[in-house]
Amino acid sequence: MPANEKLFQVELAGVIPATLGESPLWDVATQSLFYVDIAERQVLCLDPASGGLRRWQLDSEPGCIAWVEGGGLLVAQRNGLWRLDPDTGAHVRLAAAPFDGTKQRFNDGKPDAQGRFWVGTIDDARLPNAGLYRYADGAMTCMADGIVTSNGLAWSPDQKQLYWSDTKAHEIYALDFDVTTGAVGERRVFARFPPRAAGQPLANYGGRPDGAAVDVDGCYWVAMFEGQRLLRLSPEGQVLQDLALPVRCPTMPTFGGPDLRTLYVTTAREKRPAEELAAQPWAGCVLKIRVEIPGLAPCKVRLSA
Repeated sequence: MPANEKLFQVELAGVIPATLGESPLWDVATQSLFYVDIAERQVLCLDPASGGLRRWQLDSEPGCIAWVEGGGLLVAQRNGLWRLDPDTGAHVRLAAAPFDGTKQRFNDGKPDAQGRFWVGTIDDARLPNAGLYRYADGAMTCMADGIVTSNGLAWSPDQKQLYWSDTKAHEIYALDFDVTTGAVGERRVFARFPPRAAGQPLANYGGRPDGAAVDVDGCYWVAMFEGQRLLRLSPEGQVLQDLALPVRCPTMPTFGGPDLRTLYVTTAREKRPAEELAAQPWAGCVLKIRVEIPGLAPCKVRLSA
């Protein structure tokens, strides 16, 4: 059944807002949360225990981050894939962007269980020129295309199904996935949401699918941008839980904490109306919610020798 107040309490994890927070990533070793501020070109690290925040300034927008086997972060920026050492600040490019950086940038991305890095793009002009890329053994391969805003990457617990969304189209897709070869099947609609009608008040709009995470039961948690809510969808795409949030624009959830039962949610305040920001002071901050079902620990990128 849909559940809100009875099972969930939304709290503030960090008091310093990002302009466009995205790609939350839990660090099991330090029990801290890494994420990016796309608009400010920063990687950030939040210590949930103290509220302390560290920042690393970049030279172009980071769409997402992932852990690398052997240490450090892979950062997918507008100008390519980079490896960042949070301890030293060393920042080394691994691969050039496979697109025109004046027209597109990397957006949401994650590694699969074999260490291949999957990352989508977003078209600046919001045209259907974006795609989904696989980075493995030093090579970048386009695996799917024809969408506007690549988002929502996640895998089922058995790695047999890949989730991918087009935020602009209000659609989430499911693709059969071969974890051994990294091959994907044809995409099919997993969930579809109505677009905002002309003149429709935001209060009556359910939002569009942004970033996502999967729990151990195989359910898909998705942030509904401008919808002020998180949805938990069954493996069949049915809404199991609909969680209201205190901010209009959640961007992505991830599981953290010692038991992976704390859901951290990044949010955005970029280009939001002044009256909305005044009414929603947590906009741009990281939120946290205790949930019953734990999530999956993040996979790591395996770089070629």
